Amino acid sequence: MTLNLDQYLRPGQTGYNDARCIWNGMIDRKPAMIACCATTGDVAAAVRLARERDLLVSVRGGGHNVAGTAVCDAGLMIDLSPMKGIEVDPSERSAIAQPGLLWGEFDRATTAFGLATTGGQVSHTGIAGLTLGGGLGYMMGLHGATCDNLLSAEVVTANGDILEASAHQNTDLFWALRGGGGNFGIVTSFRYRLHPIGPVTAGLLIYPQQQSAEVLSFYRNYLPGTPDRLDTSAVFLKTPDGLNALAIVVVFFGTLADSESTLRPLRTFGPPLADLIGEMPYTQAQQLADPLVPTGNRYYWKANFLDTISDGLIEVLRERALLSPSPHSMILLFELKGEIQRHARDGAAFDHRDDNFELSIIANWTDPATDGANVDWARETWLAVQPFVKKGVYVNHLTGDEPADRIRAAYGEGKYERLKQVKRKFDPTNFFRMNQNIAP
Repeated sequence: MTLNLDQYLRPGQTGYNDARCIWNGMIDRKPAMIACCATTGDVAAAVRLARERDLLVSVRGGGHNVAGTAVCDAGLMIDLSPMKGIEVDPSERSAIAQPGLLWGEFDRATTAFGLATTGGQVSHTGIAGLTLGGGLGYMMGLHGATCDNLLSAEVVTANGDILEASAHQNTDLFWALRGGGGNFGIVTSFRYRLHPIGPVTAGLLIYPQQQSAEVLSFYRNYLPGTPDRLDTSAVFLKTPDGLNALAIVVVFFGTLADSESTLRPLRTFGPPLADLIGEMPYTQAQQLADPLVPTGNRYYWKANFLDTISDGLIEVLRERALLSPSPHSMILLFELKGEIQRHARDGAAFDHRDDNFELSIIANWTDPATDGANVDWARETWLAVQPFVKKGVYVNHLTGDEPADRIRAAYGEGKYERLKQVKRKFDPTNFFRMNQNIAP
């Protein structure tokens, strides 16, 4: 297996700059070479080349990770974005998908057969990184995390070997891939379990920010006992016309008529300034957040899991949201419930089964001159919420400057040592280290 020289991009060549640019515009790294891979054989050849020349390697799937680990400086970037094949088997309710696919592309292919699986909240997120980090999404109450729906994976190891990982082959590797990130190899094919999908009822309820305390107090009391097919988030944001607001994002799996009794208390409380909830295809619901996080903006993210939305946390979030130097920044509380919590905790590396919310502090801006102010806002907000959150953090929401204890917390103290054992078996030299790294 050899990689055709035409599939390498070097600085100055046409396509090089486009290939090295990813979703987070803060990331401006320059690989020595970019391997544009179309097949598993291309990936294996690129890995062997990097080993022969002792090159630092980064791996790009969808390129949506906030830390920007997809791109390295002065090494070899293995670009999987050309690998967009997908085969749907409606009789088996499964799909085999390549790692260059984005969730919007995956969903269009599977919903043509009335099927879907848990995907991200943004349609231009890549399937690979989301799955390997666990995978939070709107369907997790019904069907668990994305990694809970992974049936098998084809993996190129640090030696350039090609392995199959599943519940029956290389089971330790399969366990680690589902939540352990890109530490163990390059996944070149994912096989997912799919589920029937029909219309959904989705949209936003928007309230003025000055009502946020009473709305969030109502919201936390409303959620217990709501069905697994309802997924919600609460978001502090600024509307396009400049209003400081709190939005409740709703995705209910069912028709508008199906949702009526469940959503009536939420839709009538306040009442909201705007009720933008309606019946729509699942693919449209998956794009609700897309305009809020466009490709090329500058991003810095801090996150934690938590058990409850306390009064003290509400007050901190209200105050900090108003202090954001950018109108594009947000603070998001994402509800976890149902199947993601019921799934066996030891069944996969993804660890965060007993948390009720994920808190994301999302600094989002466009002017490089304001980098310092926006990063400081996110960090200071994160420090202010620490009395109200847990130590755990979602690995896909870690930035590139996290200390070792935050990385351990992302993988879970009880699982980190087991992950290290798998790392020592499949990547003892830490060849794959451009990630939230588990050092062997």
